[in-house]
Amino acid sequence: MSEQNYFLKIASMLGIGSRQVEATVKLLNDGATIPFISRYRKELTGSLDEVAIGAIRDEIVRLRELDKRREAILNSIREQGKLTEELEQQINDAETMSKLEDLYLPYKPKRRTKATIARERGLEPLAVLVFAQEIKDIEAEASKFIDVEKEVNNESEALQGARDIIAEWMNEDAPAREKMRSLFKEKAVVKSSVMKGKEEEGVKYQDYFDWSEPLMSAPSHRLLAMRRGEKEMILSLDIAPEKEDAIAILETLFVKGYGSAAEQIKIAIDDCYKRLLAPSIETEMRLLTKKLADEKAISVFADNLRELLLSSPLGQKSILAIDPGFRTGCKVVALDQQGKLLENTVIYPTASSHAKMMEAEAVILAFCQKYAIEAIAIGNGTAGRETETFVRSIAHLPKEIVVISVNESGASIYSASEVAREEFPDEDVTVRGAVSIGRRLADPLAELVKIDPKSIGVGQYQHDVDQNALKSKLDEVVESCVNRVGVEVNTASKQLLTYVSGLGPTLAQNIVNYRNENGPFKSRKALMKVPRMGEKVFEQAAGFLRIMNSEHPLDKSAVHPESYSVVESMAKDLACKVEDLIANKELRKKIELKKYVTETVGLPTLNDIIQELDKPGRDPRKSFEVFKFEETVNEISDLKVGMKLPGIVTNVTNFGAFVDIGVHQDGLVHLSQLSNRFITDANEVVKVQQKVMVTVTEVDIARKRIALTMKDDSVSAPKSKSEKEKSRNDRSNRSANSGASQRQEKPREEQDMNAMLAALKGKWKN
Repeated sequence: MSEQNYFLKIASMLGIGSRQVEATVKLLNDGATIPFISRYRKELTGSLDEVAIGAIRDEIVRLRELDKRREAILNSIREQGKLTEELEQQINDAETMSKLEDLYLPYKPKRRTKATIARERGLEPLAVLVFAQEIKDIEAEASKFIDVEKEVNNESEALQGARDIIAEWMNEDAPAREKMRSLFKEKAVVKSSVMKGKEEEGVKYQDYFDWSEPLMSAPSHRLLAMRRGEKEMILSLDIAPEKEDAIAILETLFVKGYGSAAEQIKIAIDDCYKRLLAPSIETEMRLLTKKLADEKAISVFADNLRELLLSSPLGQKSILAIDPGFRTGCKVVALDQQGKLLENTVIYPTASSHAKMMEAEAVILAFCQKYAIEAIAIGNGTAGRETETFVRSIAHLPKEIVVISVNESGASIYSASEVAREEFPDEDVTVRGAVSIGRRLADPLAELVKIDPKSIGVGQYQHDVDQNALKSKLDEVVESCVNRVGVEVNTASKQLLTYVSGLGPTLAQNIVNYRNENGPFKSRKALMKVPRMGEKVFEQAAGFLRIMNSEHPLDKSAVHPESYSVVESMAKDLACKVEDLIANKELRKKIELKKYVTETVGLPTLNDIIQELDKPGRDPRKSFEVFKFEETVNEISDLKVGMKLPGIVTNVTNFGAFVDIGVHQDGLVHLSQLSNRFITDANEVVKVQQKVMVTVTEVDIARKRIALTMKDDSVSAPKSKSEKEKSRNDRSNRSANSGASQRQEKPREEQDMNAMLAALKGKWKN
């Protein structure tokens, strides 16, 4: 297929113009990144967003791979001397990989099969006669092929060999395979059963010990749970439609009439389906549904990660960060407005000793005064609420100092990482962890990019999905978020710079090295002095890099250097300076944008420029809002059914959302309890880090399980049988997931599991 045909096909699929597709593909081919294309090449693409550009990229890759495989198949059949004009046309018309492989199957080199052996015994002519179903005396015809030397001792063995060949023909028949594929998609059922003797070992999969449901409508998280159970040798899975339906389709295709030959064909059909077709199509369905389940799980993870990375930043403040703990005490660090570590110590605010508590109070007050602290960040892990309560109770703590609970998921991963050792070679892991907590309050994005996204704790089944696809998608999300916000080049870490459009780890390190050796960059132009910073890379990166105290007023904005001349022309026409355009709204109103339209600069870019002049380098993230848990609720024992509490969404999954209500255990708002209206996607209602009000519907203190609702009619509305069954299945799914979701912060992982089971307990019990 030609590139032009690619463009037409993709345009039709996405409902956009083929020229938009062509321009986008050309930019991608030239090495442009998705953030750069969507932000600075709107005239060429027709203002396509990142989602559309990503879809074009993925589809062009798929079509090119399809054509590459098509060419390999054509060459293989051509070399065999079997390529007819009709077959070549069929191969060229094939639009999916499965259709291509179906057409190639009869010509594909095979291992030694039953059909191969039958051919070696000279039985293919008999198979041709039987398959035609025109001969009346099958036994007489079969007797002609008896050959003891070839191990064909009687008519029965001759017919068996013929049927083996016919079964292979049927299996390799493209229309038959397509009909079987459609049948599996429409009617296949996935059945799960426990393997003999594994009942006790696999108790967490007990709801799948005898389970079945339509394959294509099975939720992705249940499919992943069952597949994990199969991988762990606990469950046995079978995927198939009713055999009678499949046989009926094959008989319609291959049986002619009612004679003895037709009976032989029916026997061959039964053998073909059981031995060849069903296993082959089942394998395809396993791969297809695994791919779909992976895509859904990865999509959920990506959505959650995006929301977390774009959480509201507190901004440049002097922060006192506390990593809570009981036995080992709380590590306290003071950070300046740039996040630099100033001092650290340990306090014991939760100790039974009154003297230790008084000492802790004195240390906090002293730090606040010494370093002009503006905010106190407290990790939400072990001892988090107790520490927060203690800090809020300090009588002489200045009221203007805000006290904020910070999600510390992944902090321990960072503290033990090479990145942390590089930043703080002389500090132990507890100090590094506390610094991370404080910095992620100031700027979540800048700090979280230092942690492997899989360790942040906002995914599901991340260890079961395709790891390459997961990494690619999460890296794409991080890149998108970093470039959407922009990066201050003189303060950014190497990790943050790595995700800037066009840079990568080597250039990011070069920028840091140059900055350390030569001092802060004074302009975007100065970036060209960085080793390996070529014109192409500069073009990709410059617009996303900010220099707040630059010599040029536009260097702190998202206006690309290539457009500086446009802004300067605007200022010249109004007889003012660029600085005046930024400062004076009335001047900006006088600008006639159409006057500055050229072949390369259109209204989309000009409108973006005007927005930037209004608020240069504006942060697209929402303004920070101080959040407080209910002060009277600190432990799970404080909870009562019917309580309405504030909470923060910590994770969104296919079956609901986990909410931190400040009692060390996240509660679960099941999908059915997120809204009064019917929903199938929790992301329709809530996002990670969203502040919500929830109502407690069930508390199991012994098992540390909490069920919550966000529905207006709350508490104890009776559950229908279908709701109970659905909730029971989701409970099983979460239980199955608990062993391998492996959130690196184990206590939080246990909280998620326990909260999930708690929330579902009341829904599935009879």
